[in-house]
Amino acid sequence: MKISVITVCLNSGEKLRETLESILGQKYEDVEVIVKDGGSTDGSLESWQRESAGKTGAEKVRIFTEKDSGIYDAMNQAAAHAQGDFLLFLNCGDLFADENVLERTGRALEEERQAGTDMDRLILYGDTRGEKNDVIIASAPQITGFTCYRNIPCHQSCFYSAALCREKPYDTQYRIRADYDHFLWCYYRAEARMRHMDFPVAVYEGGGFSEKRENRKQDRKEHREITGKYMGKGELFRYRAIMACSLAPLRTALAKSRVFSGCYHWLKKRIYGRKS
Repeated sequence: MKISVITVCLNSGEKLRETLESILGQKYEDVEVIVKDGGSTDGSLESWQRESAGKTGAEKVRIFTEKDSGIYDAMNQAAAHAQGDFLLFLNCGDLFADENVLERTGRALEEERQAGTDMDRLILYGDTRGEKNDVIIASAPQITGFTCYRNIPCHQSCFYSAALCREKPYDTQYRIRADYDHFLWCYYRAEARMRHMDFPVAVYEGGGFSEKRENRKQDRKEHREITGKYMGKGELFRYRAIMACSLAPLRTALAKSRVFSGCYHWLKKRIYGRKS
């Protein structure tokens, strides 16, 4: 099945080249690359076009320059241009974990197709390598309501059916968590099948808009609004109680710590392995 890898950019400098080289280094053949540029003025796009002219694989890259109101509007525009059956959003500065990611994903997609899965209601997701601390961030082997409340898979490690992204575009009223809103819609409303692939998909650069200190209040506000939209009061009360009893703030601090994050994510991976 055809996969569209989408990169949205605006004055991304060398990060654009690094991400595109990672995508074009994949062994999987049936892939297209959508670059949605918001009107860059730093010359990064023109520089990449000059350097890649005539190189093998460059013909897979389709570039669209359109004004947008922000990253989620840009992602919606890019999804509208994509011709693939499945979409992966890989931000500038993020990379594939290795050259075989799309090949392995393609095999997983074929297994689902042969099993009779509704391919318009499917999300494949994997683990993520955190570049900052160089650790593997394990995703839950099964998605549950509590997973949706606490910690969904990293967006850059999720392959979405294109049909899901077109039926429910990203809601641009959310500045930080539109991808979270979309994932919960897929789980609660579309009842999509979500399959974990037990390997790292993306190397996540980190330090993005949602992680900046000045945006944390807005991040919490959007989390409350979105969970309230999809989850009942009783469900929310139960999840908040679990978070309080399981020392969630401490676990979050350990996950982000340069000293302890490696041990924390290793242990989490072992626990997930016993549950799967």
